[in-house]
Amino acid sequence: MLPASDKHYTARIVERKDFAEDLWMIRVDPGGPFKFNAGQYATLGVEHEDKRIERAYSIVSSPYEEGILEFFIELVPQGALTPHLYKLQVGDTMFCRKISKGRFTLEMKSGRTNHLLLATVTGIAPFVSYARTMYKDWKSGNSPMPGNHKLFCVMGASRSWEFGYREELEKIAAEAPWFKFVTTISRPWEDASWTGETGRVDDLVRKYTDLWGLKPDNTTGYLCGHPTMCENGQGILKRAGWQKGSMFEELYFIPGKEATE
Repeated sequence: MLPASDKHYTARIVERKDFAEDLWMIRVDPGGPFKFNAGQYATLGVEHEDKRIERAYSIVSSPYEEGILEFFIELVPQGALTPHLYKLQVGDTMFCRKISKGRFTLEMKSGRTNHLLLATVTGIAPFVSYARTMYKDWKSGNSPMPGNHKLFCVMGASRSWEFGYREELEKIAAEAPWFKFVTTISRPWEDASWTGETGRVDDLVRKYTDLWGLKPDNTTGYLCGHPTMCENGQGILKRAGWQKGSMFEELYFIPGKEATE
């Protein structure tokens, strides 16, 4: 294995949980100090044929979870990196760049206190980090957060077993008055026991912005995951009056370049 450089730590997997054949969670010890804000990403990598293969992954864990970074990963069978990550088990190592990056953090300067979070499958990762962090602040009682800020999340997947964090987020939503959470599946014919919402995330945007009373002047939109959902979701919000500066997106791959993941 190539030695860790001054830019990389050697990170070690301390926990793994598989949600489906192609979806899993890992928790890693990054191998050294690692500071980040909720919504940022870390760059993970492996050595293959004497080369480092790297990719950015949104961090699921909250900055309050010191010494641990959590990731929700989808296998891309022909990808450059995820097939290698998929083979790794507890105790195995990988590279982790020492510095977090990303601007997909909660927007706090506009005066808008509602935050609409639209996600598909692994796109929920930064939103789990938001929710965990605000929940910790809320429970501590001595933090200015969440204050007037509220999170409204719609998460979509093809089938219900692809919701890696559904139980955790439903538990927070049941307890915290500042968090609303809805899940929807797009292939209900493959999931006969499902009784919740059906359709794609973008099919539900109008319904829930109306139900939750979310308006362009009081709500920032965040879209994360599949590029089609991000594009369609932004189009719906634009037609409803949202401006460019009040919507943020994070695509999890570029169409036509899935094999780079």
